[in-house]
Amino acid sequence: MNLISWNVNGIRAIAKKGFIEQIKQLAPDILCLQETKAQDEQVSETLQELDGYQLLVNSAVKKGYSGTAILTRHNPSEVTFGIGIAEHDQEGRVICAEFPEYYLVTVYTPNSGSELKRLSYRQQWDKAFLEYLKNLETSKPVIVCGDLNVAHREIDLARPKANYNKSAGFMQEEIDGIDNLTAANFVDTFRHLNPDAVKYSWWSYRAGARERNVGWRIDYFLCSRSFLGKVRNADILDQVMGSDHCPVLLELD
Repeated sequence: MNLISWNVNGIRAIAKKGFIEQIKQLAPDILCLQETKAQDEQVSETLQELDGYQLLVNSAVKKGYSGTAILTRHNPSEVTFGIGIAEHDQEGRVICAEFPEYYLVTVYTPNSGSELKRLSYRQQWDKAFLEYLKNLETSKPVIVCGDLNVAHREIDLARPKANYNKSAGFMQEEIDGIDNLTAANFVDTFRHLNPDAVKYSWWSYRAGARERNVGWRIDYFLCSRSFLGKVRNADILDQVMGSDHCPVLLELD
């Protein structure tokens, strides 16, 4: 069972860069997408060549902004969109699909912004999202994947000292948010299986950052600690191009 999560930075844009063929080659059982930047019907039209999947879409009210989607070969028993709080559910950031053994949640966490204008909102989001996940977990284990817009530790970005408490994605308030997730027994599967690996999932388009591998690891698969026994592998597919992010992978038994 292979799950892939990918911030595509615009589903219509990446579709012009061989995306459909890449997904056919990767052949995930479930594909979670973030930052689709399109409305429901546009996502559906763009992905119509991917046969054999059920498509779930959560688009932002604002056109061309944010948005998430899940393509799954296994039909979920229930699907919900958003976390049930109107203030947080205008930007299409969360989809939850329920399967027999777990809930799968894909998320595009709000970015604090280049001038940190949304840092306080981001803290409100992190708190509400954790409460949402813990509520799900009362029923069954949870897998949560997506762009969390934070590098957790110094190993997770190329230039930690230059960015700590100066740049969105490595502010202490954001680090606290993911610390709270892990303290609540949501395990970072890649770091759990690869404690010393230096791999990134996002690179700025500026100054040849990807070619020089000046990157950040901000895309994750987390799972309930009780579910860890089902996790076979977690990886970052950093050779796959098309977005400023690369896909991340979770393999389950």
